[in-house]
Amino acid sequence: MIEVSNEANLPSKFGDFTIKAYKENNQEHLAIMSKNLKSLKTPLLRIHSECLTGDTLGSLKCDCANQLHLAMELIAKEGGLVIYHRQEGRNIGLLNKINAYALQDRGCNTIEANEKLGFAADERTYDVVPFILKDLGIKEVKLITNNPKKIEVLEKNGIKIAERIPAITAVNEHNKCYLDTKKTKMGHML
Repeated sequence: MIEVSNEANLPSKFGDFTIKAYKENNQEHLAIMSKNLKSLKTPLLRIHSECLTGDTLGSLKCDCANQLHLAMELIAKEGGLVIYHRQEGRNIGLLNKINAYALQDRGCNTIEANEKLGFAADERTYDVVPFILKDLGIKEVKLITNNPKKIEVLEKNGIKIAERIPAITAVNEHNKCYLDTKKTKMGHML
């Protein structure tokens, strides 16, 4: 069973939003919504996987914060929502993510690091996403993503994708290998 919070206002540096939480087992996910969401036939949607090191600490090893900020800016202008999907480190947790970072510091790519720790390349599940979209009455979206798995999950659950908007952000010396691995080994559309 998924527990749902009330909706509250969330003024931010990107604009004025509303926010709602969804508790699935021990994970609490967020829907961060533009004020005009309910009036939109085809809102923008970003399913953003939690990344404490990138989103909060500004890590340059990934493109997570840049993708989140891009989505928040677009949604503030055009309308839509970010589902903040709380599955840190592709759902291996923060402790194991830091262990994976240490392996990456020694030459592993992001997939090799996860696998050396005994995990699959990507442990995330997206079961809560269709529930959130149904709760909000959303049947069609313009999806901000580079990840083909997110497209597949939505389509499999009857959510129409009217358009895919690439979430392309700056490459730097610290995230180049990470982005190359996402493109060549995980099929991300970069």
